[in-house]
Amino acid sequence: MTGSGFIVSFILMLLQVLSFAILGRVLLSWVDPMGNMRITQVLRDVTEPMLSPIRNLLPSMPMFDFSPIIAMLLLQALGQLIVSAIPSY
Repeated sequence: MTGSGFIVSFILMLLQVLSFAILGRVLLSWVDPMGNMRITQVLRDVTEPMLSPIRNLLPSMPMFDFSPIIAMLLLQALGQLIVSAIPSY
């Protein structure tokens, strides 16, 4: 694997980990809605910088937060753009 192939693989893996972190945050919000568990706090700290700007752009909808869905779609689209932009990958 070349140096650029390693970098692309690393970025794609990072995007996947971020998607799993968002999914974990959503699932844990059902179990720990107050966010008292340490893992919930860690996932919130990791994902909030991505979710907050999206949440600010969306219209306010009480009891529904679509920012995790949009963030995961954007991460997936970014991964597809990266893969399609690298011809040897």
